[in-house]
Amino acid sequence: MRVGITGHCGLSTEVEERVRVLLAEAVAAYEPSELVAVSCIADGPDAWFAEAVLDAGGRLEVVIPAREYRENLPEWHHAAYDALLSRAADVPEAGMTQSTSQAHQAGSEVLVGLVDELSAVWDGKPAWAYGGTADVVAYAERTGVPVRVLWPEGASR
Repeated sequence: MRVGITGHCGLSTEVEERVRVLLAEAVAAYEPSELVAVSCIADGPDAWFAEAVLDAGGRLEVVIPAREYRENLPEWHHAAYDALLSRAADVPEAGMTQSTSQAHQAGSEVLVGLVDELSAVWDGKPAWAYGGTADVVAYAERTGVPVRVLWPEGASR
């Protein structure tokens, strides 16, 4: 089973803890030897899901939206990004250079095209900027990829 991930960055510590539990529960529902996480490994749910799948014995594929993507992630996330990227079984690229909203959406569309299901750490609200979680969910729904929304009850971002 190939499962993609999208989700909100910048969550509070309390919401992060609750989301990590939801992600661990979602991963536990799959046979680890057959599970492939497909992620852009951004800070937040993208990386947490990748870590959970690898810890469970699954595989990781990393989609790189743009050549400058890593440089535009928070500096504190670079070590985790590099560690996850080094464990990737495959690294498809979206072919963009600059890490823009359009590149992020393009990377997410590549990701959606590679998966059987999309997990979305999503509060159900519109995206704050183009290429956000809501846009990725909408793209998955338009293309017929099932979406599993994972959001802690009563949480806000």
